[in-house]
Amino acid sequence: MALTRDFKETVKARAERDPAFRKELLREAIECLLTGDVDTGKMVLRDYINATVGFARLAAALRRSPKSLMRMLGPSGNPQAPNLFEIIAYLQEKAGVRLHVKAARAA
Repeated sequence: MALTRDFKETVKARAERDPAFRKELLREAIECLLTGDVDTGKMVLRDYINATVGFARLAAALRRSPKSLMRMLGPSGNPQAPNLFEIIAYLQEKAGVRLHVKAARAA
């Protein structure tokens, strides 16, 4: 399902004014990836990037083209682990957060 422009603008506006929302958006993206929900994880990660650093800035920092990163995180994209972890590391650095994995019993 494609997101409407209003939804994307709402996410961006909230992310700009609410640091806790930004942190939780990034955390949710990574949690989805770690639990195997890669499609949702990529979608939330795209929303986070669009709402914060933007693909142009991310691409410049990682020395890649913005289009390549957008395709990688797109619906049919299949990012390799090193690329995905490089993106996540950069986003954590820019957000000033360090997310940690904590083991928990399965429900």
